[in-house]
Amino acid sequence: MAAEPEIVQRSEQPYLAIRAFVTLQTLGQVLPSLHPEVAGWLGARGIVPAGAPFCRYDVIDMDRQLEIEVGFPVAAPVPGDGRVQEGVLPAGQYVTAWHTGHPSGLAEATGALLDWAAQQGLTWDVTTTADGDKWGCRLEISHDEPGQDMSEWVTELAFKLAG
Repeated sequence: MAAEPEIVQRSEQPYLAIRAFVTLQTLGQVLPSLHPEVAGWLGARGIVPAGAPFCRYDVIDMDRQLEIEVGFPVAAPVPGDGRVQEGVLPAGQYVTAWHTGHPSGLAEATGALLDWAAQQGLTWDVTTTADGDKWGCRLEISHDEPGQDMSEWVTELAFKLAG
């Protein structure tokens, strides 16, 4: 992480996304196709995203399966259909950190963020279930441009705090 993480207040945010179940090994193969699929769905309906695309990690079991949603925020709730479903990112306090560089460095940046939060005595909005850790909201928000050199990608990590 280039800068110290920040605690920010985020408002509730409607979104449209595709849900997928992946492993750490298949995440990199699945993720690149989902953002364009959601973007195409939005474009076909004349819906302009209200912000940068994101990947939301809902349930994390590092040894087995990750439940993710890949999508875009929208200005107002919109009904989904087919693979594209609507949802609402919850309001609350989030710890936000920025990573600039190849996406392969996100695991290290996430680890650094988790360590920083532990040192601050912060706790996450997360519950351990039989399927893994269910997060209130854990986002990777992509601020890169199509065609941009991957070594310069900018990703915002935004994890919801408990309380």
